[in-house]
Amino acid sequence: MGTIDIAIIILYFAVIAGVGIYGARRATNSEEYLVAGRNLSLFMYLGCLAAVILGGASTIGTARLGYEFGISGIWMVGAIGTGVIFLGIFLTKKISQFKVLTISEMLEKRYNKETRLVSAIVATIYTLMLTVVQMIGIGSLLNVWLGWNLALCIIVGGGIVFLYTILGGMWSVTMTDIVQFVVMTVGVFLLMLPLSLSKAGGFGALTTGLPSGFFDLGNIGGDRIFQYFILFTLGMMVGQDMWQRLFTAKTPKVSKYGTVAAGLYAYAYAIVLAIIGMCAFIVLPNIEDSQNVFAEMAMISLPPGVLGLVLASVAAAIMSTASGSIIACSTLISNDIVRRFFKSNISDKNFIQVSRMTTVGIGVFSIVCAIWIQDILVALDVAYAVLSGALFIPVIFGLISRKVNARAAFYSIILSAAVILGGLAILGITATEPIIYGLVVSFVTIILLSFIPSKKADNEAGMKVG
Repeated sequence: MGTIDIAIIILYFAVIAGVGIYGARRATNSEEYLVAGRNLSLFMYLGCLAAVILGGASTIGTARLGYEFGISGIWMVGAIGTGVIFLGIFLTKKISQFKVLTISEMLEKRYNKETRLVSAIVATIYTLMLTVVQMIGIGSLLNVWLGWNLALCIIVGGGIVFLYTILGGMWSVTMTDIVQFVVMTVGVFLLMLPLSLSKAGGFGALTTGLPSGFFDLGNIGGDRIFQYFILFTLGMMVGQDMWQRLFTAKTPKVSKYGTVAAGLYAYAYAIVLAIIGMCAFIVLPNIEDSQNVFAEMAMISLPPGVLGLVLASVAAAIMSTASGSIIACSTLISNDIVRRFFKSNISDKNFIQVSRMTTVGIGVFSIVCAIWIQDILVALDVAYAVLSGALFIPVIFGLISRKVNARAAFYSIILSAAVILGGLAILGITATEPIIYGLVVSFVTIILLSFIPSKKADNEAGMKVG
């Protein structure tokens, strides 16, 4: 990269860090620190939600899939968009009834404290792995841009995100996400797409130069498309990072319409990134590592200055999702485990300190895992496999039915999580079968145990839903 591009990226990182530090001034209590005071307007909410769902895997992963499979590379992010739309249409009204900070806290209101604990553990595994995904993503980009060792790039990129997240919590995340949403929209839609098409010779060159299968929406394979919808559509509906953003909306109406709009934005983002990957197939037919498709395409397609802005937009997409998953993971541990089971009388000020210390621990752990795994799509599969298979059934049943009891929810989460993790260990971490087995076990457990009388009517005290 030229000097001007490096300067733009450094300036962008400095602005993001500055905005995040400024946001720390508003984090005066736990509600402000964890859910931005539940006060976001429609535009702010839309920008933050879109930014958090479209991160490193969505950007780098979709360009990679477009390079390998053509337009059917949209299905990973398409499944994410579908889950977000379903969440907005079917669940936001019910979720808004619960004045809570986490999905696990809602499960305690609906079931009991044991269910809260096991669900918090499962959701923590998911958010940790999601954070690892973003660390790999930003490390991969810096590796291509600067030529540094990947491990060093992960440490540097991750450190910037952790700095502003630790200081300001959700307000810092929110303020930086607004900037990042604008930057990623301009960089990907208005700059990278047209310039990539120009470099490849236009749409005409794509139709004549690409294999015919690249224009088939099913080219990636029906089994893989099914896997994406099982992983991401279900996962989006019960993810703590998603729910925590819902809690920041000013009104249920803002939550509903902003969520649906973010899902539609995800579909547009998927199409654009897949086309960029298809352009790269023309321009870079023998790329060594397809995970670097987007970054390499940007390096050869964009003029100085524009290159720096576009690469900053990709960094924006990754950093926004990373900060969202970090704060979600920190909230689960500090609110649902530490405060609920170990320090129930902790002051608000000390609770914020615990949250910040937890965030530091998450940062160190996720960077180490990212250096170890180094494959963005593999890490994403593990994250959503555990979330979708273990939590989807008890959460959805808890929202729509009063007949499911606490015992059923507790054992549903325990047994399905064990089946999923065991299946991934035996069949491989990219296998779909463990998720299906986990969902079946979860469903059967819920049905059977809900109709077996328990000694305590745990669910009678649950909040009225339905």
